[in-house]
Amino acid sequence: MRFEAGHPVRVEFTKWGGRPHWSFAGLYLGEDEHGEWIGHPVGTEFARPGHGWVADWESVSLVPHHDAAHFPAFNRPNTRVSSQIYIDMCTPPQWQDSTVTCIDLDLDVVKKFDGSVYIDDEDEFEHHQLEYGYPPEIISMTEESAERVFLAVKESRAPYDDVTTERWFDALVRLGM
Repeated sequence: MRFEAGHPVRVEFTKWGGRPHWSFAGLYLGEDEHGEWIGHPVGTEFARPGHGWVADWESVSLVPHHDAAHFPAFNRPNTRVSSQIYIDMCTPPQWQDSTVTCIDLDLDVVKKFDGSVYIDDEDEFEHHQLEYGYPPEIISMTEESAERVFLAVKESRAPYDDVTTERWFDALVRLGM
């Protein structure tokens, strides 16, 4: 385990070329066979240039093992977002001290609370391939990751099942957050 449960951490996403994107804090929860889990209690501030909010619901996110090219977030039901699971395709998330960094690569796999699952932002991904000059290996990594993750979510394979995430929501609650 990288830190004790409850250790404050940050998540910093950028866009290709180093442009700032999402930034938010969390609490280290622990590690399992899928990766390292971060909890985001009610009151967590999520911000990106020109947009942000303070969450009135709990969420947990996963820094996956094995250089996986995605970053999953799992939400409790709320009135702000309709996604139960939201997975950004990105460069493999990396720890730098107590901060997780990655480059967001546009494609997202989304599972709504109604159970529907889809890949989002395909048009943005195509546009940015040209605008930012994504290298061919980045394009193929992103497409392959999106397809794998989409199937895993659609089939409710761990960690995209309710049992796995419930363990980490319980860990967040035990921290008193």
